[in-house]
Amino acid sequence: MSKLHIKKGDIVYVNTGEDKGKTGRILKVYVEQQRAIVEGINMVTKHKKPSAKSPQGGRETLESSIHISNLNPLDPKSGKPTRIGHRRNEKTQKIVRYAKRSGEEVK
Repeated sequence: MSKLHIKKGDIVYVNTGEDKGKTGRILKVYVEQQRAIVEGINMVTKHKKPSAKSPQGGRETLESSIHISNLNPLDPKSGKPTRIGHRRNEKTQKIVRYAKRSGEEVK
């Protein structure tokens, strides 16, 4: 299992595809498949059969996963897409993520 440059709760920029240029918050990350679900990105229509939960049935739009190589986290300082690096924090001695564009720590 490898470390990813994004995690749940990050606000990311979409590099390619139908939603290129849009931003959204990560709702879920699938580490094994290297994919993530981003709020409002890659919307698909799913046809639901009538059930006890939804007696009417019908069409439902929901987010589908997108490959993480198509996502870049936003820089906390400038709000532009950036790459992520890892370094040791001097005060706490913990490894933290930082934006390579500004050097700012990413929470």
